[in-house]
Amino acid sequence: MADCDKKPKCKFGEKCYRKNADHQNNYYHPKRKNEDEDNDQPKKKTKIEHFFKGAGPGETDDKKEENKDVDELKDKVHDEKEDEGATEDSSSSGYVRPEAGNTSGYVRAEEEEIDLADQSGQSGVEDNEDDVEEAGMDAPVSPEDMKENIKQKYLMEMPDDFYEFWEFCKSLEAKKPSDALKKTLGLQLVGPFDILAEKCKKKNRKGKTPCFQRHWRYYYDPPEFTTVIRGDDTTLFHFGYFRDDPNEMPAFVASNAANENCTITPRGENIFAAINWFVDEELKKTKYKELSTLQTALRDWAKSKDISLELKTKQMTKRQKKVVCKTFHGAGLVVPVDEATEIGYRPVPESVADLKKMFKRIEKSETDEERDKNIDPLQELITLIQFANDECDYGEGIELSLDLFSYGGDTFHPFIMTLLPMGYKLLRRHAYAKIIQAHLADRRRTSDLSEF
Repeated sequence: MADCDKKPKCKFGEKCYRKNADHQNNYYHPKRKNEDEDNDQPKKKTKIEHFFKGAGPGETDDKKEENKDVDELKDKVHDEKEDEGATEDSSSSGYVRPEAGNTSGYVRAEEEEIDLADQSGQSGVEDNEDDVEEAGMDAPVSPEDMKENIKQKYLMEMPDDFYEFWEFCKSLEAKKPSDALKKTLGLQLVGPFDILAEKCKKKNRKGKTPCFQRHWRYYYDPPEFTTVIRGDDTTLFHFGYFRDDPNEMPAFVASNAANENCTITPRGENIFAAINWFVDEELKKTKYKELSTLQTALRDWAKSKDISLELKTKQMTKRQKKVVCKTFHGAGLVVPVDEATEIGYRPVPESVADLKKMFKRIEKSETDEERDKNIDPLQELITLIQFANDECDYGEGIELSLDLFSYGGDTFHPFIMTLLPMGYKLLRRHAYAKIIQAHLADRRRTSDLSEF
């Protein structure tokens, strides 16, 4: 006991799962519940070794080992945590539901058939690009109903203000509504607006099927962000809808300048509010008469349709209270958390500053040996995320993945592809899993992002 008192306490405490002998000898660890059972479990081989030590997805032995890891991870996610208060709902076998509160976001991996075998390496992402493109449109006959057509291609519905803003732009420029704001504000309607403008083609200029999950998706656009208006080609400024769940309507309209940073800034609950803000900003620079005329028309239209122009509405404030972490991009992450059991999210056990330092060391590594050493802390976090997923705290893996995505760099794509699609599927956010796969297959820092 005296020796334990002299050792510094591990920052993970009883939740630490590091088996390294030096770590165990150098730090004091309080005993965990069921420690004997934990010690009997074999240590899992992480996929990180495959990412950076030359193992290609086409090598038979490595593929077998990789699939073994995936099966083990799926088995762990299947485990029920009855000793921690989780029970199985007999009315919906296959779902893990804590005893109290709203747990509609929880789902077991066995039902969702989570398959990470093709997501483990950078080369795997590239090899699947053609499959991603085919899945993007899937070449069905487009529904005559325009709303259903957009939902089919973008995997989510557009809100009413989207269609109302199209009508407003038609009132300004009947022949080319997409360019109605181009001369005055330097803005152009893109993304799902291109379907309303009937620009959709079965084959694009490269002779390939358009991938709508990548259409006008800027470098730092996470799956939660859908670009609808593009700005200048210098800063890569653009507006988009931000929604926490693809099955829900957007929480707000936000902006990002992809050539400057990953920051996503809310600009109102709808497009009218966002454009009204943009005009206000332009009027601070110049008293251009056409700007005032446009703003008057926009405000009159919004008023006649009872559309709010507030930059922060009650709904946005309500949503902010549900944010479990800020994330690198600043818009925050919302996942279902049971109020009684607090199941659903646990924070990544590193500060934002420490995470950025960690990522930078990995990114700047000059040799394989240096990279392997710098990857160790990230590997530890991934191990903790696997345990968090066991206990239905799916938010931690999504948080780390989004931070890696927002940090940027191809180096981190294999990590993202290992963690993020799985996290989204566990939360039934399947559309986001498809979007991140499509985006990472051809993620570009450019202004030429049209798939047509």
